[in-house]
Amino acid sequence: MAYLSGVISSVMSTIFYVALIAALGYLVGGISIKGISLGTAGVLLMALVFGIIASYVPYITVGSKNIVLYIASTITLEDGSTLGATKSLFSLISNIGTALFVTAVGLIAGPKFFRTFNKQNIGYILMGVIIIAIGMLVGVLVILFSKDPNVNSSLVAGLLTGALTSTPGLSAAKEAAADEAAATAGYGIAYIFGVLGVVFFVQLMPLILKIDIKKELESFTAANSVRAQEPSGKLFKVDSEGFFPFFLAIAVGCIVGAVKIPGINFSLGTSGGTLIASLVIGHFGHIGPIDCRVSKQSLNLVRELGLCLFLIGAGVPGGVNFIANVKISYFFIGAVITIVPMIVGYLLGKHVFKMSIFNNLGSITGGMTSTPALGTLIATAGTDEVAAAYASTYPFALVCVVLAAKIMCIVL
Repeated sequence: MAYLSGVISSVMSTIFYVALIAALGYLVGGISIKGISLGTAGVLLMALVFGIIASYVPYITVGSKNIVLYIASTITLEDGSTLGATKSLFSLISNIGTALFVTAVGLIAGPKFFRTFNKQNIGYILMGVIIIAIGMLVGVLVILFSKDPNVNSSLVAGLLTGALTSTPGLSAAKEAAADEAAATAGYGIAYIFGVLGVVFFVQLMPLILKIDIKKELESFTAANSVRAQEPSGKLFKVDSEGFFPFFLAIAVGCIVGAVKIPGINFSLGTSGGTLIASLVIGHFGHIGPIDCRVSKQSLNLVRELGLCLFLIGAGVPGGVNFIANVKISYFFIGAVITIVPMIVGYLLGKHVFKMSIFNNLGSITGGMTSTPALGTLIATAGTDEVAAAYASTYPFALVCVVLAAKIMCIVL
């Protein structure tokens, strides 16, 4: 028995959980019902399930060994021994995943991003601003007309950032909120639908509108066929796989993301900083004689790996927080804050900015700051060119959601 418990405790590690969640997630995500599937978001679903289980059973005892599933902070057992927190491990997994995914997206979009900046890009910027503004407006109306005394600016700011899956937004809300715990609770309640709602939206809209994906893809590809400028002169690669420019973009992005704007105490964070850095490196394609181009195959692989790690790192704590804070009425408020901006954004994109369905949905994923939904849209559209619309919208939406959360907490 002692040998068995030793083997089990060795196997049941964080690495094991991450691999198991990913394997089961892809298995579930591959199930398609009438053309709708979770895809990579199946990993999120399994991570949430793991988090929900861990909220009730944070650790299990096998023989004399205590095996930790998820513990937010160190706990002391009856025998005086302690179990260490795993929250920071999942946070690290989430941050690494975000950096990998966003950097891959930036390097994919970079070669054409700045060369296609035109009037339509103004539409992307406005989409980012308007989507967040609509979400904030819904939140303000909830505060003004709710009869629940606990529905205050702190809670709704948390619901807003959860509905938009914005961790930087939550940080801003916690900083400005009168009740930090309420903001955190709101984020946890709204986060699950905030992710899954956008994932399903980008799949359902083409079906509801009866879009011929193959035909739309042909016209989309033709309309977005801008030839990327190739670096001139003799260049050399530091490594054959392109890891040098990839990790350079992450390193530079972390520096850019850490710079705070005076007065509003705002920074782009890891996601925003790495996106900007990778877009710039992808645009130029070289640094002096060093070739900074990365093959599309490598970028697609790293993008998917990054998305998977992000979903696991964010999903497990998300499941724990959801169970700890859930209240059905607040869950529905969060769902409304997710749904209304997407619908309004889609109508604006179609009728005002005259965007194609793929550019429209790509801009919505950026406006909702939804990393998982972009992965789903790429799979649905069959092209990673939709990443350009996401990249054009995301930075402005990120700034706006941080400002919206702060304004809501300070003014209301």
